[in-house]
Amino acid sequence: MTLRIEIEDLAKHFGEIKAVDGVTFSVSKGEVLGFLGPNGAGKSTTMKMITGFLTPTRGTVRVCGYDVLTDPISVKASIGYLPEGAPAYADMTPEGFLKFIADVRGLRGAEKKRAVASAAEKARITHVMFQPIETLSKGYKRRVGLAQAILHNPPVLIMDEPTDGLDPNQKYEVRTLINEMAEDKAIIISTHILEEVHAMCNRNVLIANGKIEFDGTPHELEALSRYHNAVCVSVGGVETDALSRFVESLDDVAGTEPLNFNNGIRIFPKGGKQITLELSERIRSNGWQIESLYVENGRLDEVFRTLTTRPGDAA
Repeated sequence: MTLRIEIEDLAKHFGEIKAVDGVTFSVSKGEVLGFLGPNGAGKSTTMKMITGFLTPTRGTVRVCGYDVLTDPISVKASIGYLPEGAPAYADMTPEGFLKFIADVRGLRGAEKKRAVASAAEKARITHVMFQPIETLSKGYKRRVGLAQAILHNPPVLIMDEPTDGLDPNQKYEVRTLINEMAEDKAIIISTHILEEVHAMCNRNVLIANGKIEFDGTPHELEALSRYHNAVCVSVGGVETDALSRFVESLDDVAGTEPLNFNNGIRIFPKGGKQITLELSERIRSNGWQIESLYVENGRLDEVFRTLTTRPGDAA
């Protein structure tokens, strides 16, 4: 895979505050990286350093081989950036704004016309192109910001909360667009919305207190949950306590807890192992009838809280 973004020991300190403190990761062509973390974790600060809007305290950023400190113009030319809040000129129309951005990007004539039309169509804003931006809803303002980010068809996209303010249908459209563009771009999406992990991302970096706490696939992130491969089961005609005692006697079971919504139990496997088949066979060998059984993937909210909350932090 072709490396598009390379970050080494990146840090940004504001006096005594270490907003970002030694972050290292890379993003290749074809990757959609979900940059996760709570508010104040350092996500936006990191993205502003990648795009050249903030100068690092230390560390290196390269975009498509260009160093952000020694060749910032080439870096900016390689990036489409959707910042937090999608700032734009409120008295402009989307058409006027996109034409202005096209001029800034050096697009002229037929190439400029094609780029504006294509970006507007992809961002689904063609029917509001002649309304003042200040009259648009938050969701449409966000999509105007998305259109300017993709206008020049950059090899790298960096998006800060791209679905913020969008309704479910608009979120679906933006996610579809990002997935369609992912094949030939390197994309970083900053978000604290955990549903985005599976909807758009094939890799996740989780940051907390300015440091990386996780770097891996969505499946690997879910696997950190104590609920990963937990089995929820209910058995007809068997008391919950009796079922729990039997299940807890099995070698691969770490423990159980009652389910709140029925008479079943949740069974936690040792080491997150997959025990569904063995478990169902052992239950049926007792002559018991299984009424329902399903396996949990894991809970991202639990993993997120575990990785981003240090002992002694406020709840």
